[in-house]
Amino acid sequence: MAGDYHRGEMDIHEQASTYAAFGKMTKWGSLSAAVLLLFITLLFCTPTGFLGSAIAAVVLLALGVVLLREKPVSAH
Repeated sequence: MAGDYHRGEMDIHEQASTYAAFGKMTKWGSLSAAVLLLFITLLFCTPTGFLGSAIAAVVLLALGVVLLREKPVSAH
């Protein structure tokens, strides 16, 4: 069985796409958790109220979407 293995011949497209999907889920999941945590913290622990908490959460969401979006791939 060990002789059946040939280095570099395995198709890794599925593994690469799974890795990319995991990275995207981690990135966007972290942003959503941060937005929710900010909203809940400001709502219950400060006197900002619902509107102030919602505005801060929307600002964080907008900044996160702008900064975390996919960058165009440069051709070499």
